Order: sequence, then C-alpha cells, then structure tokens
Amino acid sequence: MSSAPRPTARRGRGRPSSPVLTPDGITAAAVRLLEERGQDGLTMAALARRLEVAPSALYNHVATKQDVLRAVQDHVNRGIDCAGFATLPWDEALAAWARSYRGAYARHPALVAVIAVTPVRSAPHTVAMYERVSAGLLTAGWPAEEVANVVVAVESFVLGSALDTQAPPDIFDPGDLADSAPAFTAANAARPAGDTAHAAFELGLDALLAGLRARLGRLGG
Repeated sequence: MSSAPRPTARRGRGRPSSPVLTPDGITAAAVRLLEERGQDGLTMAALARRLEVAPSALYNHVATKQDVLRAVQDHVNRGIDCAGFATLPWDEALAAWARSYRGAYARHPALVAVIAVTPVRSAPHTVAMYERVSAGLLTAGWPAEEVANVVVAVESFVLGSALDTQAPPDIFDPGDLADSAPAFTAANAARPAGDTAHAAFELGLDALLAGLRARLGRLGG
C-alpha cells in the first residue's frame, strides 16, 4: 500500500535563517551606485532601494553615509599589494605599491574623488596598508616627519594616473587649433602608439622615485 504524500512544511513566520543584508552586499551595492551616479547619487535612501530593503533595515547595519564610504574605501584598498615593504628595498617596494594602487583605482575610477577625501578611521584594511608602508619607509631611514608626505606624494600621482586610464585616445588632439599650437601638436603626433597612459605612468613613477632617492640622500638616509 502506498503511503499518502506528506504535506509540504510551511515556513515559519519568524526571522529568515540568514540576514537579508550583509556588509559585503551593502558595500558592493554602494560601489555600483557610486560608479553609476557619483557621490551625490549615493544616499542612504537610494542604497536601500538598490538593496530592496526599507531604510530602517539599512540603518541597522550602517549609521551614516560616511560609514558606507569608509566601507567602500576599505573594500578597494584591501586589494592593494604592499607586501614588498617586508622584503624589498624601500624604492622597489614603493614602486610595486604604486603599480598595485593604480591598478585598483583604474578598475574603479569613479571612486577616486570619493576615496581621496574619506578619512581612514574605522577602515582597518586601509589603516593596515598605511602602517605597512610607513613602517617600511621608517626602517629604510626616512625621517618620521617625511613619511606621510612621501605617501601623499605617491598617492596624488597614482590617483591622477588612475583617472588618466579613462581618457579617450584623442584627448590631446587640438583639432582646428593645431596651427596655433605647433609644438604641442608635433609632440602629440610623435607620441608612440600603444598604452600611452601606462607609458606616462611609468615615466612619472621613475621620475618620482629618482627625486625621492635624492631627497633621502640629502637627508642622510
């Protein structure tokens, strides 16, 4: 004799077994909003709509927009490689860090303007990155009062170069103004084909490192 089919169990009315919102999910949605709409387009209400939850549910996980921006900053910065400061000479480690840093923000160029002015407090991966870089520079003989300026100088160059990766190929084409700028027009025409943003980055990085080496030498390091 066949047994009667068992009734399908109904889901209880209690809370779901896993949370609807997670830190990674909130951060990923915030990254997408920033890339699509910029910082003005990232509001807590817009983020809640993107996550398909009520704003009150979102506020259970993040208190302010600034908290969201710090989470985005930490999400991107955790992928930047600064391990070279443990094994390489300081200038080689700085170059490797700069290349990795540029790569991270070249993938998220819309975040540059936001991250560049977001305080690092409560961003553990970001603080850990700066700690490793600072410790490496101090060990190499850089005076403590110079270290933050070295970091900012490299970051300023790197973030600008990350934006340059998005420039159109004809950004330096003067068009109808070519006759009024013959030197600039000739220089642009003579620029080698290929990844011009990468070539400019490497040239600038070499110059920056040469200047830093010379400065450290003058400082007696």
